This record gives sequence, structure tokens and C-alpha cells, in this order.
Amino acid sequence: MKSKFLRVLLAVAATFTFSALAQTGSAATPSSPVASSATPASTTPTTTAPVPGKVGTINIQDAIFGSNEGQRDMQALQKKYEPKQAELKNSNDELEGLKKQLSTQQDKLNEDALATLRKQIESKQKTFDRSVQDAQEEIGNQQQDIASRILQKMAPLVVKYAQENGYTMIVDTSKPWPQSPVLWWNPDAVDITKNVVEAYNVQSGVAAPAASGAGTAKPAAPRPSTGTGAAKPAAPKTETPK
Repeated sequence: MKSKFLRVLLAVAATFTFSALAQTGSAATPSSPVASSATPASTTPTTTAPVPGKVGTINIQDAIFGSNEGQRDMQALQKKYEPKQAELKNSNDELEGLKKQLSTQQDKLNEDALATLRKQIESKQKTFDRSVQDAQEEIGNQQQDIASRILQKMAPLVVKYAQENGYTMIVDTSKPWPQSPVLWWNPDAVDITKNVVEAYNVQSGVAAPAASGAGTAKPAAPRPSTGTGAAKPAAPKTETPK
């Protein structure tokens, strides 16, 4: 039986906003000129043909954690928590052993021994679940720190790329519809994630990290811990849309 910590430890919260990019984009867009009191505004109405807007998409979560810097920092985070993984594995193995003992010997134990064993399992289960939750929160907070730090440097680059390539809007597609307002898009035609990642790798100067056996863990939506197990974290994508 796979240890519970392997199924839940890295399935932690990582909610990313595009507010920094929106603020940067707003700052980069000049405000409308105000008519000077010395120069009267023209009273003749002017008509301008509407210009079709060029809309692009970016999976900002994939861009952050798919960059060389994001992969490097996530691998370092995973390495940092290997001792905690081992500790949780030992606790889980002990707990599973007690559960197996209860299952195989409950007909042979007297009432006092049975009650003692059940109480021991209940106590260890609560302690284990609390430890898993604490680890999830701690790792999730550090993932947030990594994402925020990289986003601060990546957001201006996204704005620059959009302006230089004639985009009037860039939409984040990190979350699927209906969590996101974007119902459908053609990644081959409008997605700029790969281009941004490549440009950011050049800007950051961080070399691509060596591939590890387990790969770089990608943040997944948080799932509640239960006494019998938890959901397996989503597998990271290996392909970035062009």
C-alpha cells in the first residue's frame, strides 16, 4: 500500500492571481489626454472604424512553474521536505500496522485490549492527519512565495511581449471553465505561454535544471485529508502550448 504522504504531501494549494500583470498593463497604457482650457475641443464629431482586438492567452501557472527558475526552486523545495516525507511515511506505516492488527485480531482480543487498540489508532490517526495538514499548509505557503516572486519579474515581460506583438488583451487560462470565464480558445493560434517562458529563461539567466526521477511537482488544488487516504495530486503537464 502506498504511503498516504506520497498521495497528499505535495497536493497543496497554490492560487495565483494576475493582478500584478493587470496593474503593470494599466501602468503601461497611457491615459486619455485631457483637453486644455486654452485649446477648445472640436465640436465636430469624429467617427473611427473599430479596430479588431487581438486577444492572447497565457497559462500563468504553467509559465511560472515551467520556467527554469520555477523548476529549480520547486526541486529545491521538494528536496527540503524529503526528511518530512520520511517522517510521515514512518508514521503512516505504524498506523497501517495497527489497523491491520485490529482487523486480524479483533475477534481474539478481550474488550479492554480492543478498546485500548482502537483508542491508540484514533489518537495516532488524529496526530497523523494534523501533521499532513501542517505540511500541506507549509509547503503551499512556500509555493506561493516562489510563484509571487517569479510573477513580479515575469509580469512586465508579458506586458512587453503583448505590446510588441499587437495584443490588446491577455487572458489567464490557468483554471478551466467554469472556474475561469474563458470557455474555449485555440492554443495553437493565441497562446503565448511558451514564448513567455522562453523569453523569461533568457532574461533570468537560470539554466535548465537537471531532470529528476520524480519530475518537478506542480501545485494542485487542495483536497481535504481523511482518515482513509487522500486524492493523488494532478500530474504535471509536460507540453506547453505554442
